Amino acid sequence: MTQRSDSEARRDRPATFTAFGLAAEAERPAPGLYVVATPIGNLRDVSFRALATLAAADAVLAEDTRVTRTLLMHYGITTPLLSYHEHSNEAVRERMVLRLQAGETLALVSDAGTPLVSDPGFKLVQAAIAAGIPVTPIPGPSAVMTAIVAAGLPTDRFFFEGFLPQKSGARRSRLEALAPIPGTLVVFESPHRLPEMLADAADVLGPDRQAAVARELTKLYETIRRDSLGGLARAFAEEGPPKGEVVVVIGAEPEDAKAREVDTGLDARIEAALARHSIKDAAALVADETGQPKRVVYARALALARRSNDEASS
Repeated sequence: MTQRSDSEARRDRPATFTAFGLAAEAERPAPGLYVVATPIGNLRDVSFRALATLAAADAVLAEDTRVTRTLLMHYGITTPLLSYHEHSNEAVRERMVLRLQAGETLALVSDAGTPLVSDPGFKLVQAAIAAGIPVTPIPGPSAVMTAIVAAGLPTDRFFFEGFLPQKSGARRSRLEALAPIPGTLVVFESPHRLPEMLADAADVLGPDRQAAVARELTKLYETIRRDSLGGLARAFAEEGPPKGEVVVVIGAEPEDAKAREVDTGLDARIEAALARHSIKDAAALVADETGQPKRVVYARALALARRSNDEASS
């Protein structure tokens, strides 16, 4: 007699989860990889569709099985947990793809929030797609979206950066590259680096840019501090690093502020420098010569270079 696999045995039993003290039966989903968003702090933020998928899957692939086990236990879900994280190699992904090709249903989760957002799951998704396996998103909580809708800053255009470099020099260089982006910036930051990061951001992006520091979102001690970058930098320099997980939201530089910072002779200097140098080098040269903020000169150099290219192609 052929021995049946654990997954086959599981499919013969009803998949269940418990919510509001009541047991619910989950319908078995079609085979494939399911990318499941989980709570970023408050366990009640999980969706019924996510619970049903986690309960009915053959296995749940988790960044940290200890974290995900807490969620599954809370909702009475007994699906086997497998570790999948940033150090998982190609051999691990191949094993997962083989299981998917054999007709299994696997649910991919991160420690919190939506997988693949500042999370290593994209390589597995790529491998599944390359193998012709269906990939189904189960949407839900996201620290990025939660922070940006509560920050009180424009949401029509935003750019998610993830974590900035840890060292100040590299962090300032990256902030200079982000400065011309015409939208709200969203970054993750470790609490112990927050005071230094805010000081660098205020110096590079300008102390008057409006910003918000969101801490412990959806949890008991959730706080959202809104002020200028300069004000937030001073406050956290005095108070020291906060506790908990942090998301920083930074508003775009106002158009009128940009106009005030650009003097009438700047364009001519930049155009002359662009004739001899790359955009980056020309901006650095003119900024040193004029004392203008590098972010302002670089943004203007980009605009002038685009205009020149458009005129040449027309």
